[in-house]
Amino acid sequence: MTYDLLIIGGGINGTAIARDAAGRGLKVLLCERDDLASHTSSASTKLIHGGLRYLEYYEFNLVRHALKEREVMLRSAPHIIWPMRFVLPYDKGLRPAWMLRTGLFLYDHIGGREMLPGSKSLKLNKAPHQGVLESRFKTGFEYSDCWVEDARLVVLYALDAENRGADIRTRTEVLSVEATETGYSAKIKHRGKIETITTKGIVNSAGPWVDEVLGKIKTTKNEQSLRLVKGSHIVTKKLFDGDHAYLFQNADNRVIFAIPYERDYTLIGTTDQPYDFSEGPVKISEEEISYLCSAASEYFENDISPKDVVWDYAGVRPLYDDKSEDASAVTRDYVLDIEEFANGAPFLSIYGGKITTSRKLGEHAMQKLSKYYEYKTGDWTQRALLPGGDLIDADFERFYNDMYKRYRALNEALLRRLCHAYGTRITLILGDGTTQPELGQHFGAGLYELEVNYLINHEWATSADDIMWRRSKLGLHMSDVEKDAFTEWFNTTIG
Repeated sequence: MTYDLLIIGGGINGTAIARDAAGRGLKVLLCERDDLASHTSSASTKLIHGGLRYLEYYEFNLVRHALKEREVMLRSAPHIIWPMRFVLPYDKGLRPAWMLRTGLFLYDHIGGREMLPGSKSLKLNKAPHQGVLESRFKTGFEYSDCWVEDARLVVLYALDAENRGADIRTRTEVLSVEATETGYSAKIKHRGKIETITTKGIVNSAGPWVDEVLGKIKTTKNEQSLRLVKGSHIVTKKLFDGDHAYLFQNADNRVIFAIPYERDYTLIGTTDQPYDFSEGPVKISEEEISYLCSAASEYFENDISPKDVVWDYAGVRPLYDDKSEDASAVTRDYVLDIEEFANGAPFLSIYGGKITTSRKLGEHAMQKLSKYYEYKTGDWTQRALLPGGDLIDADFERFYNDMYKRYRALNEALLRRLCHAYGTRITLILGDGTTQPELGQHFGAGLYELEVNYLINHEWATSADDIMWRRSKLGLHMSDVEKDAFTEWFNTTIG
């Protein structure tokens, strides 16, 4: 097979580029050796945000671009992205109040905010914060950002790319890449079968493995250095009521978030630790767990300890090395590096990036590649909706109420989850509502056979973990017995 563009890596950057490229009329192949969003892209803090703390590092362009993207992203997928208010307690021993006010003023105004409410001061010695935070916190600030279902965003990019003609292949490894007279030849492997494809150009969006992929064709060390930084999170039982989140300052000048998670839990993170592949599999360390518990306990009235942690996860951010000594200060902006290993044949490597700016990164990548291709259209993704995101007036509650009238027999909690996960694509699972949907076998926590079949047939799910931990987070709600039983069913029935 011959393609215009081979994209290596099915994380947030690779799928965003695949979507944009396919929409411009290119013949695209995306290869992901594991599952979509199986590494860094599903291990984020799950925020669409400008990055308030980056203002301290004078990353004004990064923050401005990210703030502009918040509302672009919110409009494109209001079922998996929604506004959230963040409460920042004022601690007399840390950043002065004037600095916090100045930072929030900039945050409100440099990004062209239209939909989200601005920041304000607030009292913490009354509900809903009284009794949740330590009594020494009297005042604070509140501002807006957005929440995102990160792994689902990756899947939606991939779905949109496929709908526009892209070939999306998971569990497919690129074994080798060679330059040819007209571009590149690549050997790819899927389920033991090896195939050779040709392509005019390649995008290397392999995340932490970007240098490994580059090494398949380049023998000399790349001058663009990769800085690997591990970010870890913990999950506890719900620590506070309400839809708001907290942003806590730490004495080491870092910040952590405490965010409502999956209805019954609180998500706390993140850390910034240098990482090397020699350390083995990416996982949270005992030191990181203790750090996050201690940092949160400085603010919450009721302290938490490692025994309160019910789940954890860690991911490695593939950042561009700007030589900062502090891992927290390394730039989160992206770098796009094009080389030609064959005349007129681009090999684009992606360093860094954020979920928030993934759409813009895809657009920027296609702009950089424009001299190599003839596109059928120009920039198009800014106003485009993602699959399932075509809600009337981007109003989720209105959409949910309409679906409640259509599927009255369905459990309300299950219906709300399905509406959030799939938006208007819910009809592909439940039908048009003229007949009662046959949900099939129940595996626990509201996971039914009907949804599983949809995920297998439409969203590249090839394992139980793909469904429990990436297409959904239902693994967090299922018992060990239920998880084991579902895995056995999947392997026996599907695998």
